[in-house]
This record gives sequence, structure tokens and C-alpha cells, in this order.
Amino acid sequence: MKRGYHHGNLRQALVDAALILIAEQGPTGFTLSEAAKAAEVTPAAVYRHFAGRDDLIAEVARQGYEIFAALMEFAFDNGRPTALAAFEATGRAYLAFARKYPGHYMAMFESGLSLNAHPDLALVAQKARDVLERAAERLSQHLPQGKRPPSTMVSAHIWAMSHGVVELYMRGAPGARSPFPPEDLLEAGIGIYLRGLGLLPPDR
Repeated sequence: MKRGYHHGNLRQALVDAALILIAEQGPTGFTLSEAAKAAEVTPAAVYRHFAGRDDLIAEVARQGYEIFAALMEFAFDNGRPTALAAFEATGRAYLAFARKYPGHYMAMFESGLSLNAHPDLALVAQKARDVLERAAERLSQHLPQGKRPPSTMVSAHIWAMSHGVVELYMRGAPGARSPFPPEDLLEAGIGIYLRGLGLLPPDR
């Protein structure tokens, strides 16, 4: 008899197996049967916990967003002396997460999952976005109310910039890598962007 039936937590064992498969083959490169085999359970046992592969990937992504949001919160609230330092720390946390948790990252951002189809996933994803929005609000506090850019727009742009650095310069073939460390590239981009919005004074 396969040991999966005696797992204390079969559901998590399947998630752990999926994480390995996602990191190796991508979020759409494996079947539910392969996940069952990796977890050493029968395919029928999987359906006691997940309706299908997308359901399993959604749970991987949900757990990833929980880790991601916690890292972003820590980066933002960890005694940063200025709003800019806090903002840059959240950007570095994004890169660190992608580097350390590739399976979670791919499930979150490369699986094509619809957040609307998974309300619990949408809820925890919003927790991470909220951190960047709070950082954007802090940065714009010195501007008059009518001249402040929307914090949702600023946070979306920083998110996109962080994601772009990960996708272009931290993943894929070595030849595609930037001549600059990804953290330096992102920090410089954030500085240029925020100065362009008037959220930071120009360099002297």
C-alpha cells in the first residue's frame, strides 16, 4: 500500500510535490497523475483534496502569496529610516522571493490562473499589493493633495518594474542577463521613476 494514505497531511504532500514539478517543468508541464506519483499516492487520492490540476496549482499559488506578503510586510516595516528605503526594500524582497521560491513564483505569475475564479487567492494577493500601496502613500505625503499620483498606479508601476527585472534578468538563458546586478537595476529604475513623478528631489 502506498504510504500516502498514511500521511499526516496528504494535501500538503501534494503541494510539495507540485512545487518540485513546477520548478522543473513549469506550472502547465505536469499532470495531476504525475503529482500523485511524486507524492507516492494513487491518482484517486488526489481528488479527495483537489478538483483538478488548476485547483492544486491555486493552492501552491495561495501559499506563495502568503509567503510573499509576509516578506513584503517585513521589508516595508523593518525600521526603514525613510519612505524611499522602505520602497526599495520591498522591491528587493520581490527579487529575493522569486530567487528563493521559484515554484511558488511560477504558480503565482506564470500559470495563467484567474484570480476571479479563486477568491481566496485574490484575497491574499491583495495583501501583497496593499504593502506597495502603503509605501506609495508614504512617499507622496509631502505633495499637495491635488498633485499626488494615485498610490494604486505607483504601486502597479513598481510591481511591473520588479516583475520585469525578474523575468528579463533573473530567469532564462545566462546570455539574457543584465550586466548589472538585478537589485541595482531595480533600485536605479525605482529612483528614476519616483523622481519623474516628483516624489523624490532630483540628484544634486
